[in-house]
Amino acid sequence: MLVTRDYCVTMARYNAWQNKQLRTAFDTLSEAELRKERKAFFGSIFRTANHILWADRMWMARLGVGEAPDGDHLTLTPTPAVWAGERFKTDARLLHWAEHLHAVDLKGDVNWHSVMADRDFSNPFDLCVMHLFNHQTHHRGQIHAMLTDAGAKAPVTDILFMPEDGPWL
Repeated sequence: MLVTRDYCVTMARYNAWQNKQLRTAFDTLSEAELRKERKAFFGSIFRTANHILWADRMWMARLGVGEAPDGDHLTLTPTPAVWAGERFKTDARLLHWAEHLHAVDLKGDVNWHSVMADRDFSNPFDLCVMHLFNHQTHHRGQIHAMLTDAGAKAPVTDILFMPEDGPWL
């Protein structure tokens, strides 16, 4: 697998840039619109945003970056304002981690027990890193569709349009 420090930095910047745009888009909607049931996999824009934040923190903990999250993955933060602050901090932590990686840090296996699947897993570290970034992108795509449906201006998601010099956070 070809996961490098540069890949991780690029993807951490992309993640932060995308989440910055989501924070801006969320500010254009009422809390009721963010919490409205939209028949998406996790129901609402806000529940999906909480799921991504929870999963990012869970995967970061498995990769040795911080603590695993407490609480339910859909209700991790109580309000959009709290979500925005926690999202910002998590993105900064992930970017800092990526910027300080060494090639050897991406080797080995990640072992964990999934409560949801009720079984143990072991996967290559670099594959888990790829999953972290792919998972974020997948669920942000769902949020993008829900924002469009809600009448909000959905963010630009093409990585090729990411600003080269930031700001990402």
